[in-house]
Amino acid sequence: MTDAAATTRLDRLFIPALQVLTFATGIVDAVSYLALDKVFTGNMTGNVLFIGFGLAGTGTTPLLNNAVALVGFVVGALSCARAVRGRTHVSRLPSANLAVLGASAGLALVLGVFWLIIHHLDGWVLLSVTAALAVVMGAQAAAVRAAGITDVTTIVVTSTLANLAIDSRLAGGTGDRWRRRLLAVVAMGAGGAVGAVIVRFGGGAPALLAAGVLMALAVLLLHLARTREARATA
Repeated sequence: MTDAAATTRLDRLFIPALQVLTFATGIVDAVSYLALDKVFTGNMTGNVLFIGFGLAGTGTTPLLNNAVALVGFVVGALSCARAVRGRTHVSRLPSANLAVLGASAGLALVLGVFWLIIHHLDGWVLLSVTAALAVVMGAQAAAVRAAGITDVTTIVVTSTLANLAIDSRLAGGTGDRWRRRLLAVVAMGAGGAVGAVIVRFGGGAPALLAAGVLMALAVLLLHLARTREARATA
């Protein structure tokens, strides 16, 4: 078996967990956009555009909320990168990265429970929840990079969709990795749809709790993937 084939085979151990995280991100962004006043906590491309719209004086975009989300995401990514830098493991995903993802899932669940208790978010409380959720997503984005599967970043699917088209047989490419790329796009969209339905009929708190549970499930799947990869490469 070639090195490339072996890598692809080992990638498959991690892809289900990353797809679950991508689905959860879709739910989180549905929550943050629909229930946290038109802001994304995972998709920073949208926030950068919204900040631009706000600076242009459109009057319809919450500039402060989007700026808070952007800063929170960067803080989460920076903090995670600092915590995991230099860590190694017999598998590709160090224990520190897994711990960050576990803590992120836990914080998402805590935020969901808090929201459920107080029922309504407003003012500085809404901004605080937005910032904390953005920190969670920034940390997640940094933590999963160690898996080395760039087609499933769990946070955005723009580059995934572009690569799916560029490398497709219709474009003269080989069509490699089209399944994981397509599934990532579908997972994000499906997560957004499910999140929107839960927000519509149950509110933001239940949707966030659902995302937190899925994130915790993904951490468990990543742990299993690490164990299997370690055995396969021993």
